[in-house]
Amino acid sequence: MTQSITLRGTPASVAGALPAPGDRLPDFTLTGTDLGDRHLADFAGQRKILNIFPSLDTPTCALSVKRFNADVEALDNVALLQVSADLPFAHSRFCSAEGLANGVTLSMMRDKSFAEDYGVLMADGPMAGLCARAVVVADADDRVLHSELVGEISDEPDYAAALAALAG
Repeated sequence: MTQSITLRGTPASVAGALPAPGDRLPDFTLTGTDLGDRHLADFAGQRKILNIFPSLDTPTCALSVKRFNADVEALDNVALLQVSADLPFAHSRFCSAEGLANGVTLSMMRDKSFAEDYGVLMADGPMAGLCARAVVVADADDRVLHSELVGEISDEPDYAAALAALAG
C-alpha cells in the first residue's frame, strides 16, 4: 500500500500501511544511544507512544521530541519511543543539550525495515529513505489505540489525540 503526504505542498509517497487501532505493533530492532539493539519486547508491559519523525535536525521534529518528553513526564507506565534515522550520537547529543530524560531515542541506522513495517518509509522525494512524521500509541499488550500519519511533514502531530488515547 502506498500513501501520500506532502513536504511543503510537494507530494511524496510513503510505502506501507501505518498500524491501525486494534492491530498489534510489529516487532522491531532499532539502535539505542548505547549502540545496543532494542526490541519491542524491551518495553513489554508498558503503554507506548512511538513518536516517529524524519530527523532531529529539523525544527518540527525537535519540537515534537521536546513536547512529547514534557507530556509523558506526569504519566505512569508509558514508554516514549522517539524513532528516526538519525544516528544514536545525534540522539544523545540532542537529548543532553535539551535536558530530555523521559523518552528513549531509537535509530533505524542498522535496519530500515522498521520504516517499512510501520508504514512510514518515504519512498520518493527529497527525504526518500527517512521516516514520515507519525505517532502510534499502544496499550501494555502492544495493541494499537491510536495512529496518525501527519499529512504535511512540516506540521506537528496531534499531541492531544495521542495522549487522549492513553486515557482510554
